[in-house]
Amino acid sequence: MNAIHNLMALTLCFTAVVFAQSTSPYAGQHSQNIKALSSDEIAGYLNGAGMGMAKAAELNHYPGPKHVLDLSESLHLTEAQRQQTLQIYKTMKKTAIRLGKQLIEKEHELDQLFARGTIDENRLQSLVMEIGNLYAALRLVHLTAHLKQKQILTAEQIQLYDQLRGYNQKQHQQPLEHSH
Repeated sequence: MNAIHNLMALTLCFTAVVFAQSTSPYAGQHSQNIKALSSDEIAGYLNGAGMGMAKAAELNHYPGPKHVLDLSESLHLTEAQRQQTLQIYKTMKKTAIRLGKQLIEKEHELDQLFARGTIDENRLQSLVMEIGNLYAALRLVHLTAHLKQKQILTAEQIQLYDQLRGYNQKQHQQPLEHSH
């Protein structure tokens, strides 16, 4: 009886391993409206969210306008700084939403061409390049907002921003630079 239990346990383990190896990480995504984008990604693009696109700036002492506005009291922004930051944010968000919608439209078009089986190499290349250019433009919008934001803050505000956002100052080797 013990040998039978051991054999059954071994068989169950083997079956679980085989099943785990045969299941695609894409399982369940086949029913998404746009297969290449999750619902969270679509919502982020439609809302103009940063989605990590400006991480190179954010983690190198270039604050983001949305977070600066969120931390405006703690950063002791002047009214002029707050107004400039608000303008940077509004411009960034408006442009990001417009580009995000275009990106989603192109991803949807790509998805539909594959779904219908009507895509060819020329259209594939064209669409992928358009999507890549839209993503690059979107990332540029977010990074540019960080670049502009840094120009209106003091070195002390940037340092405080980094602390408030949880970035360890000891890991940064370069001194903070600031220009007005």
